[in-house]
Amino acid sequence: MDAIVKNFPQPNRDSDRPSQQEAEEAVRVLLRWAGDDPTREGLIETPARVAKAYRELFAGYDMAPEDVLGRTFEEVAGYDDMVLVKDIPFYSHCEHHMVPIIGKAHVAYMPDGRVLGLSKIARVVEIYGRRLQTQETMTAQVARAIDDTLQPRGVAVMIEAEHMCMAMRGVQKQGSTTLTTTFTGTFKTEAADQARFMSMVRSR
Repeated sequence: MDAIVKNFPQPNRDSDRPSQQEAEEAVRVLLRWAGDDPTREGLIETPARVAKAYRELFAGYDMAPEDVLGRTFEEVAGYDDMVLVKDIPFYSHCEHHMVPIIGKAHVAYMPDGRVLGLSKIARVVEIYGRRLQTQETMTAQVARAIDDTLQPRGVAVMIEAEHMCMAMRGVQKQGSTTLTTTFTGTFKTEAADQARFMSMVRSR
C-alpha cells in the first residue's frame, strides 16, 4: 500500500483534558456497565491503576516528533546511501475499539547531507504508536515527520502488525498480519530503491 502522506492535526495538549478524578470515575462507570461491582475488593484500586496505565500507554499525545528530530549530524564523510532501522517494536491502540495493535516498523531514508541519530527514528515510532491510531495513519505520520524535519532525498516506512480488534473480537482471526507502506522521494520514483528497501527489510 502506497499511502498518501499529508498533514495531520496535532493532538490537543491544552487544559481541556479531564482531571484524574474524572478519568477514574469514567472507569467505574465502565466497570458497572460491564456488569461488575467497582466497590468490591479486587476492583477498588482499578480506576486509579487504569488512569495511570492510560497516561503511559497514550504518552505520545504529550510528545512532539519535532522535539525528537530537532538535532541532526552533517559530519558523515560524504555518506549518501540508504539508512535503515528495521524491526522497531511498538504497541499502539486501535482508535475504533481501543484495543492493542502489536507490531514492528521498518524505517529508511536517503540522506541529503544530514543524518539522524538512530535512536531518534525509534522514538518517532514510539511517539505515534502511543496514541489512538489506525495503522495506515501511523505509517504516513512517521514518514511525514522524518520527511519534513530532515528533508532527505526519500523516506520509506513499512509497518506490519497484528490487530487485537480482529483477534479478540469480530471475526476473531488470530495471527493475521496487516502490512502498510509509505514511500516518498526517491523511494517513490525509483523502483530500484524501493525494491532494495523491501529486500533489506526481508533479509535476516
